[in-house]
Amino acid sequence: QVQLVESGGGLVQPGGSLRLSCAASGFTLDYYTIGWFRQAPGKQREVVSCINSNDGSTYYADSVKGRFTIARDNAKNTVYLQMNSLKPDDTAVYYCATDRYARLQVACGVLPDYEYDSWGQGTQVSVSS
Repeated sequence: QVQLVESGGGLVQPGGSLRLSCAASGFTLDYYTIGWFRQAPGKQREVVSCINSNDGSTYYADSVKGRFTIARDNAKNTVYLQMNSLKPDDTAVYYCATDRYARLQVACGVLPDYEYDSWGQGTQVSVSS
């Protein structure tokens, strides 16, 4: 059974850090493009960061560039999102997802979210003083 499970969310003060984890089971993560998304109340879901399956290249949304880092641990079949210098605007539910079918041969930064076929349940990140 294909499953993604996020963890690591929580409440943190502005300027603080969190590391989110996305553990996969039922398939091998490093074969596929992996994305981290977030959705804040009243806002559309947006891609935060992703790793392309073919060359391991990464993408970051402008809003998180220089603060967030995506990394994959193949031995643990887990993808991480290290989030530093957190801001109140980073408050959202964070999801990881994978595109296992690769129907569109495009970089993950422009891959529509509907192309991701497996999603985790999400983890809440709240940034507040």
